[in-house]
Amino acid sequence: MAEAPASDFATRKEEIQRADEELLATLGYKQEFKRAFKPIEVFGIAFSIIGLLPSISSVLFYALPNGGGPAMVWGWLVASIFILFVGMSMAELASAAPTSGGLYFWTYSLASPRWRNLLCWIVGYANTIGNVAAVASIDWGCAIQVMSAASIGSGGEFSATNAQTFGVYCAIVITHAITCCFGTAILARLQTVYIFLNVLLCVAVIIALPIATPPEFKNTASFALGEFNNFSGWPNGFAFIYSFLAPLWTICSFDSSVHMSEEASNAAVAVPWGIVNAIGIAGILGTAINIALAFCMGTDLEGLYDADQPMATIFVQSFGQKATLGIWAIVVIVQYMMGSSMLLSASRQTFAFSRDGALPFSGWVYRMNSYTGTPVNSVWYDAILSIVMAILVFAGDQAINAVFAISVTGLYIAYAIPIVARFVGHNDFQPGPFNLGVFSLPCAIIAVLFMTFLGVVFLFPETPSTSAGGMNYTVVVLGGVLGLSLVWYYFPKYGGVHWFTGPVRTIGVRSEESSDTLDQDKKGAEAKTETKSVS
Repeated sequence: MAEAPASDFATRKEEIQRADEELLATLGYKQEFKRAFKPIEVFGIAFSIIGLLPSISSVLFYALPNGGGPAMVWGWLVASIFILFVGMSMAELASAAPTSGGLYFWTYSLASPRWRNLLCWIVGYANTIGNVAAVASIDWGCAIQVMSAASIGSGGEFSATNAQTFGVYCAIVITHAITCCFGTAILARLQTVYIFLNVLLCVAVIIALPIATPPEFKNTASFALGEFNNFSGWPNGFAFIYSFLAPLWTICSFDSSVHMSEEASNAAVAVPWGIVNAIGIAGILGTAINIALAFCMGTDLEGLYDADQPMATIFVQSFGQKATLGIWAIVVIVQYMMGSSMLLSASRQTFAFSRDGALPFSGWVYRMNSYTGTPVNSVWYDAILSIVMAILVFAGDQAINAVFAISVTGLYIAYAIPIVARFVGHNDFQPGPFNLGVFSLPCAIIAVLFMTFLGVVFLFPETPSTSAGGMNYTVVVLGGVLGLSLVWYYFPKYGGVHWFTGPVRTIGVRSEESSDTLDQDKKGAEAKTETKSVS
């Protein structure tokens, strides 16, 4: 009698795995990964990449000069609501077609035949550069935090140079690459640890910071929530909107759950709910953290902004040097975990895009390591690109800050196009288990308008009066990479326009539903081929 529940559980598990593999087969792909990620771990990878407290510490400099407390609290709350609309629209697509390629696969399946190859190419490259920028920005933030710990320990006497920070950054990226080469089961179990540490750190700071803060650094409600401090130079309205980059960078890369689809159990349910839950919990906890910071950061906001690490300065004011070192060590660990999860997710998207032959050196990138059962080459490919991107630091502080904006704008291009294609392309979209019903279109309209508007805003410099060293390099780097990808696409004779046909099937059987996603021209070509073979 006692063995029956275990037997039933094993049978149910086999049924879910079989259903996952059959669904993937209808999308044209064979099962190459081990499905070791449980639903909680699919949520965990998105939530750990969001990494609330260390992420907020990395981008606090966007909110401080653009409104102070009101921007931190109300800006976060408003932005997180709109981000949830984006997440819900993406979750619907993920539920219908859970595959590692995700965004560019959906674009090809849903877009009109005339545009699907080009749009698929653009989305794939935007997603790739956005993911690489996310790895770079997270790990650069981690390197800054390591150097901040050294500064705290020295009583403020040590100040790291860009070269020293870059060296620490390279070490962080390399160790992440080594970690992400482990087997799928190990990587999956790590996500539970990441969830626990993230939540524990958030709750500890929310409770302890107000208790420990001396009276001289405690702010009134009118100052923390209502006094708009703007020293960016922009008009108040624009400054408030510009402060959105803090929550948008923090609650981003939730497509990471999508890229783990082929390693997830019950992917059609686990992936969409992983996205939505990660955004929702981050919105609530993030608001609470920002309220605590706004009430406990003192009134010298310009002094905080000028500090190497504003949040570290707030902690020293409240907890003192020794206690801050202990707390800061946990912040660094959580940020380090964020980078590990982000590189893991990015490598899966790169693996999928190279599977379809679209990336340079795709033949090398698309290789599964026989020992670990993971795409080791894809991991190192993204790690190397992340290191190259961080060389921007030697062009100035604003140049490296552009990496943070690229990770938002690049990904928002990749997010918006398949959502639009679903409703304006010629397709027969079949919803999965996660479905908004009649709210799908309104949700998509809000999501796309929000992403389009903020994507333009984040191309502006941090101050209206700027120089070559202080300009926003987002448009240069992102535009340059996407521009080169289009040159590569239209290159005479060898360009993608001559050979790229979208997702390439790796399995010999495609279901009737999946066949509907093929364009009419390809169907006609196949019919002609069959006729000739019969003749």
